[in-house]
Amino acid sequence: MECRVLSIQSHVVRGYVGNKSASFPLQVLGFEVDSINSVQFSNHTGYSHWKGQVLTADELHVLYEGIKLNNVHHYDYVLTGYTRDTSFLEMVVDIVQELKRANPNLVYVCDPVLGDHGSMYVPQNLYPVYKNKVVPVADIITPNQFEAELLTGKNISTEKDAVEVMDLLHAMGPDTVVITSSDLPSRLGDRFLVSLGSQRHVRPDGSRTTQRVRIEVPKVDAVFVGTGDLFAAMLLAWTHHYPNDLKTACEKTFSVMHHVIQRTISYAHELAGPGRRPSPPQLELRMIQSKADIEDPAIVTEATVIS
Repeated sequence: MECRVLSIQSHVVRGYVGNKSASFPLQVLGFEVDSINSVQFSNHTGYSHWKGQVLTADELHVLYEGIKLNNVHHYDYVLTGYTRDTSFLEMVVDIVQELKRANPNLVYVCDPVLGDHGSMYVPQNLYPVYKNKVVPVADIITPNQFEAELLTGKNISTEKDAVEVMDLLHAMGPDTVVITSSDLPSRLGDRFLVSLGSQRHVRPDGSRTTQRVRIEVPKVDAVFVGTGDLFAAMLLAWTHHYPNDLKTACEKTFSVMHHVIQRTISYAHELAGPGRRPSPPQLELRMIQSKADIEDPAIVTEATVIS
C-alpha cells in the first residue's frame, strides 16, 4: 500500500538541503512525498552569499487549504526540520493535529533544530514552542545532545544521563527518540562519536517496554549541510519498514549516512586537490550517486542494545 509523506522543510536551488535531502531518498524507497518549502533559497547559508524567500505562516496555511479543498490531505507521515519563525512553527503544529484527527495512525517525525555545541542558532523564542507544542505532538524526534539537554533541562555527562534524558523526552510525547550525536566518549576511541536511541512499545496486554541502543559513528573532519534532513528522512523510512526494531532501523539509517558522507568527502577532496580544504560547493551531498546505498545499504554501523 502506498505511503504518503508531507515534508515541510527548506528548499535550495543548488545542492541538497531540507526537502531535497529528504524527498529523493524517500522516493527511492517507495514513498510518495508532497513538499512544502519553508524557505526557498539559491543555496544553503554555508556559502558566502545566498538569496531567496521565506514562507510565512499565512502562506503555509494557504497552501495547506488548497490541499484540503481538493481532499488530498491524507498522509501517513509528516516530516519537518529547520525553521526560524514561531508563528510558522505553530501553524505546523495545527496542521499536524488536524492531520492526526483525520488519521490517528499518522506519524510525525520532527528534527527539533535549535542549535549545537552549546549555542542556539535559531531565535530563542522558538524554544518554548518546540518544548510545549511541537515535541508533545511528535512521534519520532532526532535531537542532537544540545537540543535534547535544552528540551529536558538535564545535562548529559554519562550514558545513564542520556537514557534519563531520552526517558524525559518520551514522557513529553514521542515514542522514538534518537540523539544523533553526543560528546560521550566512544568505546572505539576518539575517532568515533556516540549516538543513542530509545523506542517505547505497547505490548498487547497494555504494558510498555523500551528498547535502547548505542551507535558508534566514525567522525569526519568536514562540515556538511543537509545531513540532519537526510537522517530524519532515513529514520522515517527504516522505522516504517522495521517499526518494532529500533536496532535494525538505526543500523540502516546510520549506514546510509556513512555511505553518502564517505562518497561526498572523497569527491570533495578529489576536487579540492592535495592539502586543500574542500569548499561548501564541493561538499554538497552526493545524493544521486548514492542511490544504490540508499535503497539497500551495506551495514557498516552496528547498534548495541543497552537495555
